[in-house]
Amino acid sequence: MKFKDFLIKWQNKLCKIKPDAYLQLKTKIYLRFILIAIVSIVITMLLYDFLWYNHAGNLITDFLVNILGWSTESAYWFYHDIFRANSDLFWIATIGMVSLVCFLFFFRWFMHFFNAIDKGIDALLQDNAEISLPPEMLPIERKLNLVKQTLLQRTLATYEAEQRKNDLVMYLAHDLKTPLTSIIGYLSLLSEAPDMPTEQRAKYMNITMAKAQRLEQLIDEFFEITRYNLQEQELSRETINLHYLLVQLTDEFYPLLQAHGNTITLTTPEDLNIYVDPDKMARVFNNILKNAIAYSYPNTLIQIIAKPMAEGLEINFLNKGQTISPQKLQSIFEKFFRLDSARASNTGGAGLGLAIAREIIHLHGGEICASSDDEVTCFCVQLPPSCLANN
Repeated sequence: MKFKDFLIKWQNKLCKIKPDAYLQLKTKIYLRFILIAIVSIVITMLLYDFLWYNHAGNLITDFLVNILGWSTESAYWFYHDIFRANSDLFWIATIGMVSLVCFLFFFRWFMHFFNAIDKGIDALLQDNAEISLPPEMLPIERKLNLVKQTLLQRTLATYEAEQRKNDLVMYLAHDLKTPLTSIIGYLSLLSEAPDMPTEQRAKYMNITMAKAQRLEQLIDEFFEITRYNLQEQELSRETINLHYLLVQLTDEFYPLLQAHGNTITLTTPEDLNIYVDPDKMARVFNNILKNAIAYSYPNTLIQIIAKPMAEGLEINFLNKGQTISPQKLQSIFEKFFRLDSARASNTGGAGLGLAIAREIIHLHGGEICASSDDEVTCFCVQLPPSCLANN
């Protein structure tokens, strides 16, 4: 192997090595440890050279003679028998004490990192406190700030979920009570007036039936979204013609389109076959079309455009209506979300249609999104290549 190739090989290996996030902290600890070790060695050598080697005997004997009143000979033999005979033990003890003191200083310095982490954890539990650690602990500071941000986001999400639950209780009471009140009222009229004219009786019966069907529809929607949440749905895939499916759905919406003055144009290859669960995918398109009709201006066009792409299949549903704000677009696929105009009417659903549509699309491995600009709202369904029958 040539030397140049050898250098290139090792350069590539070095490039693959991930940088050590704690290199600065490790370096500072290593340097401080080495410094403490050097200081302890220097102190020990100074004690030996200037104290023990030259002056220790004189200091001990002078202390025994002058302070304790011993004789010079007794002091000398005491020093010789106790200190000189056991000098190794004394110096081992001295070295141990010096090392212990030095390393106590080291650990005292080292503990300030733990104190900084402790303060960071305290700041983690406070909403407005800033997490700030020493420069050597920047990676830990970033992670703590990330954890704090995550906790704040989860707290906010929990609060929003609780708020949606409270709104749901209120809206649910309103949505279920409205048709139920009408049913009780009309049944009371029918019961209290047995001689009511046949034509009027039939009118009240039709209204009562419509309200009962409305109540049944709301209850079915609540059960439907619960079923999607509590159990794993299985897809029964079949090869179907997308063009034919959309034409069939358009025909089913003809009475509603006629009442609203809308028309639908379909732009899709007639030979486009997809491999999906027919019933569930029909439910998706049904919910999107129902939403498009509910929020479109009267006497306007609703477009359905389907086109195969390299990434799979894209189906766009476009309608002309009031522009939806970005804030509401972010929540439009959430359960029980309804725009204000639908909430004020008795024709809007429980706010589950688009949430169910998203669940079904995700089961197929696809995505669904919405955009609204210049009074044109677009729902885009993207299905993966596995949903194309030709693949």
